[in-house]
Amino acid sequence: MRSPGGMHDTRKSEAPEFLQRIAPALGLFFLAPVTAEYLIGYLPVTGDLVQMLVDLWLFAPLYGGAALIIREAARRTGRGWPAIILLSAAFGIFQAGLVDHSLFNPAYHGVADPTYIAVLGISGTTALAFILGHVIWSIGAPIAIIETFVPRRRTEPWLGRAGLAVTGILYVLASAIIFRGAAEESGFLPSMPQMIGTALVVAALIGLAFSIRSRSGPAVDLPVPGPWVVGTAAFAALSVPTLIEVALVLLGVSSAVMSGWPGVALNLVLVGALALLVRRWSHREGWSVAHTLALAGGALLTRAWIAFLVVPFGDVALHDKLIGNTVLFVGVVVLLVAAALKIRAEGELHE
Repeated sequence: MRSPGGMHDTRKSEAPEFLQRIAPALGLFFLAPVTAEYLIGYLPVTGDLVQMLVDLWLFAPLYGGAALIIREAARRTGRGWPAIILLSAAFGIFQAGLVDHSLFNPAYHGVADPTYIAVLGISGTTALAFILGHVIWSIGAPIAIIETFVPRRRTEPWLGRAGLAVTGILYVLASAIIFRGAAEESGFLPSMPQMIGTALVVAALIGLAFSIRSRSGPAVDLPVPGPWVVGTAAFAALSVPTLIEVALVLLGVSSAVMSGWPGVALNLVLVGALALLVRRWSHREGWSVAHTLALAGGALLTRAWIAFLVVPFGDVALHDKLIGNTVLFVGVVVLLVAAALKIRAEGELHE
C-alpha cells in the first residue's frame, strides 16, 4: 500500500513490530515483581490496594528492570540460559549484599543461627534462600514464561537503546530508594570488607557469564522426558525441604534441623541434582520450549503452594491471606495454561 506521495505506508507493519517488542518487555517488567515478592505470601494482595500498587511500582523497576537488563545482556551477546543464570546469581548477591543488605544484616538471621558464618557475617540458610530466590523466582522463571508468548522473538532483544537506558535508570532509582529505606529503617550498613567482597563476587559472576558461549554443535541423539516429567522434577526438588518440615511438625518432631546445615545441604543437593538433569536433558534433540516452560511452571507452583504456609507481614486476617494466596495460585495456573496453549498453537501453525 502506498501513501498519496507514493511512499509505502509502513504504519501497519511497524505497529505489530512495536507491539511484539514492547508487550513482552512490559509483561516481564510486571511479572517479575509478582513472582519475586507477592507469590510467596509475605506481602498481602488484599486489603490496602493503594499500598500494594505503590509497592508494585517500586518493585517493578527493581525486579522487572533487572530481569529485562539481564535478558537483554544475554540475548544481545548471543548467549543463553547459562549466562542468564549466572547474571541472575550476580543480581541476587548484589541485591542482598549491597542494596537491601539482607545478606549481612543480623535482623534477618542473628548470630544464634546455626549456619551463621562469623568470618563473613552471613547465614548460610538465608544466603542460599536469597540467592536461589532471585535466580529462580525473580529472574529465571519470569523470563522463561514471557519468552513462551513470543516464539518468533524468544531469543531476540526486546528493547532498543532508549528502552534499555530508561530501564537502567529506573532500576538505579529503585535500588537507591531501597538502599536508603533499608539503611534508615535498620541503621545497618555492611562493613567495607563485606561490600568489597560482595562487589568482587558479583564482578566474577558477570565475567564468567560473558565468558560462556552458547553451545554449538549437534544435539545429543537421546530421548528426553516429557514436559510433565521435567515440571514434576522441578516441583519435587523445590518442594521436598518444605514437605519434610511439614512432616516433622505433624509428627511432633522439631523441624529446627531443617534451618541448620542439614537443611542447607539438602537444598543444595536437590537444586544441584535438578540443574545437572536439566543440563543433560537440554542438550538433547527433543528438548523444546515446552520443557523450559514446564521447568519454570514447576518452580512457580512450588512457591504458590508454600505461600499458604507463610505468615504474611503485618496484621492480616486469615481469610484475607487465604484469598490472596488462592488468587495468586489460580493466576499462576491460568498463566501456565495460556503459555501452554500458545506453544500448542505455534506447533500446529508450523506443522
